[in-house]
Amino acid sequence: QLVESGGGLVQPGGSLRLSCIASGTVISIYDMGWYRQAPGNQREVVASLTSGGDTHYVDSVKGRFTISRDNAKNTVYLQMNSLKPEDTAVYLCNTWPGPTTDWGQGTQVTVSS
Repeated sequence: QLVESGGGLVQPGGSLRLSCIASGTVISIYDMGWYRQAPGNQREVVASLTSGGDTHYVDSVKGRFTISRDNAKNTVYLQMNSLKPEDTAVYLCNTWPGPTTDWGQGTQVTVSS
């Protein structure tokens, strides 16, 4: 089970840190990703982190988002800085490149003045 948290309403230019806590599995052995889905859009992966520590970001978030993990806490994080209105979406985590477990509820991020 994956439980995301940390979303909220933030002004453009603000920051948020999302957390994804896993239970029932050990995420350290998996490549993990943060995904987002905005209304009317398909779900897209915005950041990924391999078990070996390699990261990848979609161009629209490069330099602004950072994915990391704390294996001791079985948690994956997404630090989001310099947020833009177009970052508004529900953010979810799962394995990468494809989901291998049920999606959680996600956490809503709204960037608006």
